[in-house]
Amino acid sequence: MPSSRFALSGKTTLSIGAAIALAAALSGCGTASSTPKGAVDGALLARAGSDTGNWLTYGRTYDEQRFSPASQIDTGNVAELGLAWSADMDTARGQEGTPLVVDGKIYVSTAWSKVKAYDGVTGKLLWDYDPRVPGQAAVKACCDVVNRGLGAWGNHLYVGTLDGRLIALDRLTGKPLWSVVTVDQSKSYTITGAPIVINGLVIIGNGGAEFGVRGYITAYDAETGKQVWRFYTVPGKPGTDKEEYLRKAASTWTGEWWKLGGGGTVWDAMAYDPELDLLYIGVGNGSPWNQAYRSPQGGDNLYLSSIVAIRPKTGEYVWHYQTTPGEAWDYTATQHIMLADLVIDGKPRKVLMQAPKNGFFYVLDRVSGKLISAKNYVPVNWASAVDPQTGRPVENPNARYFKTGKPWIGVPGPTGGHSWQPMAFSPKEGLVYIPANLAAFPYIPEANWKPYSQGFNVGVDMAAGSMPADVAARKAAIAATKGALIAWDPVAQKERWRIPFEGPWNGGVVATAGGLLFQGNAAGKFVAYSAKDGTKLWSFDAQTGVVAAPITYTIGKDQYVAVLAGWGGVWALAPGILSELQGPVRNVSRLLVFKIGGTAKLPDPVPNARLPLDPPAVTASPETVAAGGQLYGRFCGVCHGDAAISGSITPDLRHSTVLHSAENWQTIVHDGALKDNGMVAWSPVMTPAQIESIRQYVAMRAAQDKKIGPQ
Repeated sequence: MPSSRFALSGKTTLSIGAAIALAAALSGCGTASSTPKGAVDGALLARAGSDTGNWLTYGRTYDEQRFSPASQIDTGNVAELGLAWSADMDTARGQEGTPLVVDGKIYVSTAWSKVKAYDGVTGKLLWDYDPRVPGQAAVKACCDVVNRGLGAWGNHLYVGTLDGRLIALDRLTGKPLWSVVTVDQSKSYTITGAPIVINGLVIIGNGGAEFGVRGYITAYDAETGKQVWRFYTVPGKPGTDKEEYLRKAASTWTGEWWKLGGGGTVWDAMAYDPELDLLYIGVGNGSPWNQAYRSPQGGDNLYLSSIVAIRPKTGEYVWHYQTTPGEAWDYTATQHIMLADLVIDGKPRKVLMQAPKNGFFYVLDRVSGKLISAKNYVPVNWASAVDPQTGRPVENPNARYFKTGKPWIGVPGPTGGHSWQPMAFSPKEGLVYIPANLAAFPYIPEANWKPYSQGFNVGVDMAAGSMPADVAARKAAIAATKGALIAWDPVAQKERWRIPFEGPWNGGVVATAGGLLFQGNAAGKFVAYSAKDGTKLWSFDAQTGVVAAPITYTIGKDQYVAVLAGWGGVWALAPGILSELQGPVRNVSRLLVFKIGGTAKLPDPVPNARLPLDPPAVTASPETVAAGGQLYGRFCGVCHGDAAISGSITPDLRHSTVLHSAENWQTIVHDGALKDNGMVAWSPVMTPAQIESIRQYVAMRAAQDKKIGPQ
């Protein structure tokens, strides 16, 4: 695009300036006027941009900028930041939640969809709520038993549960008020994302596109839980859809996609423009990934991997933009959607910005959905560019592995150039801050694939691309897999600076008017940077990986920064040896809250400990072991790690004492003796002989790694 410069509209400049002035004026007399008491309503949410006391929605404001006008903590005094208080969680799994703050109380959602309320100053636990998600629901979750956040309206809080319920809680007591099942619980649907609440409607999506479901979002009455509307993102069986947008979408599909679900789940991103009255949703990947099985004659497969604008009152379709037509790589468009007013080519534009998994940063006109610009923010090899006239990617034909029949090393891989970890935008600097992943993946078509009732259904041979027991190959993969925090100029469409990391899967970001940028990382550090140039200004040892996004709020004269710490998510499970690129990471799930002059301390860390590798003898034939490896890749690797190397959140089967007992192995894997812990019975899809072949494969892998050296 032609060169242009960043500027804020006069309206935006005034609002930010007024917010900063207000924060400064209140710094000496408390912040009562910025933390209004009472119910959360449309008026309160409209003032959220200048409200330093509260954090009322997932992204702080409907535009999802994650920028706070609070400035008591700034580049000059952030070195004095200390721990004010912390609270241990009772869920030793991935923590991805963004807390809410309302009237001096902080509310968090944790793994297994639990909710807790604390006093924002003292850390006193006020109440907690456990929806008692069945452990068996874990098998339906592609990427850990996480929850990313809550919604607030009136005096209620809203949480979506892993097993597909939407629950309203009394914000003052934690008492459940109503609960609705928003998915077909006989299918592999989950909910991990935060709801958005607009004018008394609670809107929630779901996940499950790796397992064979059809995506949609639903709106419920905030007071009663009654369903108001439902918006499907992919068409159903021809002749069954009444909506025109779905009938048009059906012409972009072939075969009998509806029998496989189709995918397109809305498992994360949503943003809202009150002035335009448009809700923007991000749509996920196809089900299965392999388009040869999903839509054999090709096609764009709308509305997969699309940003869709709808009317929040009725669910009426308005427009869409598809980032990855004919999606086949798990290149979702569910990543953080952000709204801003920018000056581009000398003209004020209402824009929507997104850095989806496919590696391109998109700037759209949010009124019309038309492309303004798109450039890659990480290395990309599946496409050379996005055509500015058509808005379509200029694809590399070799990337469609299911057509060539050959393996394709895709860059990015399924974790994306950017995954769910929220970005932030600083109006002061004109920069978007992207937690980026730099990782490839071998896409290998699975021959004679068929869906199963349980486990991943993606049409890609996960076993064929697993990491070999070869030191040189592992070193090469490690060297090629990195992470970064990238400061991106959305107008010039170029990187301004970056902070490199040894590995991917680092935390979300918040920016402040104090010139700061806060982010946790996979190496267990929580860090403050200069938003201007990325200079590291302060760091705290969190004792665990941090993947969630921080928030900030003010009470009285103090500004606080809070983050939910706890290593987990898909990168802590599936990538095997690549899961610990920044060192062995254990899960210590805590809420950490900081302020200037904080003096609290964390307990001394407990070191990681694993049993030594002591595998039983492999007694099966090479053919049986190979068959076990194929089954492991299909059904086990997503939780227990590629090539049987766990990322430390779930048991590493190579080290398990159960590996020595064929009988105990069957009791757990075939019969489901540990189903309440998430290890369900696999008897619906595998025979005892097949399950034994997996044990033989894991024993073989353990022997290989024992020979290589310490693991």
